[in-house]
Amino acid sequence: MPDSLRRLTHLLPLLSAGLVAVLVSYASSAAIVFQALKAAGATPHQLGEWLSTLGIAMGLTTLALTLRYKMPILTAWSTPGAALLVTSLHGATLAQAVGIFMFASALTLLCALTGLFTRLMNTIPLALANAMLAGILLRFGLSTFQGLAVDPLLCGSMCAAYLLARRLLSRFAIVLTLIAGLLVAAGQGTLPSSLPTAVLAIPHWVTPDFSLPLLIGVGLPWFLVTMASQNAPGIATLQAFNYPAPPSPLLGWTALTSLLLAPLGGFSICIAAISAALCMGPDVHPDPHRRWLAAIAAGGFYLLAGTLGGWLAVVMVQLSPTLINTLAGLALLSTLGGSLLRALQPDAQREAALIAFLITASGVTLWGISAACWGLLAGVCCLRWLRPR
Repeated sequence: MPDSLRRLTHLLPLLSAGLVAVLVSYASSAAIVFQALKAAGATPHQLGEWLSTLGIAMGLTTLALTLRYKMPILTAWSTPGAALLVTSLHGATLAQAVGIFMFASALTLLCALTGLFTRLMNTIPLALANAMLAGILLRFGLSTFQGLAVDPLLCGSMCAAYLLARRLLSRFAIVLTLIAGLLVAAGQGTLPSSLPTAVLAIPHWVTPDFSLPLLIGVGLPWFLVTMASQNAPGIATLQAFNYPAPPSPLLGWTALTSLLLAPLGGFSICIAAISAALCMGPDVHPDPHRRWLAAIAAGGFYLLAGTLGGWLAVVMVQLSPTLINTLAGLALLSTLGGSLLRALQPDAQREAALIAFLITASGVTLWGISAACWGLLAGVCCLRWLRPR
């Protein structure tokens, strides 16, 4: 095979992994972010400004951290945190919301500087980290084929394209699946018929207003949910793929970025888990030490999304949920299987890992804390309790 063709066969899966990671990140949670910002009193123009800031901030932090550590480190907004804000910010002003974001970011930065988060992550066995990751990914795996009941033609065509590509062109399976889905959606007439005209939205400063009741009632839960449901799974994802990323520096730089950019709309920059996992599988590159290039591609697509303001996010929100869910589930199949294998392999930790997996997959939420946190906590407790004396 000529060298140019060989380089192309390695480059396309890296680019496609970065594109799918950003596509899934925006399409799966942009609607929640829209609702959260509207609950904070943001105008339609401000929505575009904040989405521009978020995209550029995620792009820059993804590129900087990936280049620094030569690992596929992606950042993302806090989807669980945004879901919390949808029901908690009614009646609050945008300035008060900015104060909440800065308060939570400051707490996260303090947690990183003290090393508390690093000590916590170092106590988590690899089997439990993989079990939690598998529990998080399970709902994506289950949603892969649920589209057969809603849109059998679209979902079935994408599954068939995936299986055919896996047999003939395995490295390009996700790219060909995406193309097949878009072609079928275009034939069905379900692609967006009208596109927004806004391209670049220049962010404007919002002076924070620190309201003590809101800081306690919304800021603290926001901090806990973001740490437990976004940053911890993000670090666990890196550990599950044997990437020795230092938790405290990653947490510190993302928290500092959020703290500085919150008045401009960068309200939540965290360590990504789901989108990062899309850039870590064996289909991305056979060499794990080269998969960081997929994160570089994702950082570039993040910057493009930020430059376009709310344009790209609005377009992807208008895509069929069946297309997005099927694409995400198929892209994460190998990652889910590998996580389950690594979680259940150690005999001494298998029962604790199963408990962590099942609680995480259950989606149970208690006192605002996500199932991922409870699953990990239960797994650690069971491992300690069942350890031979």
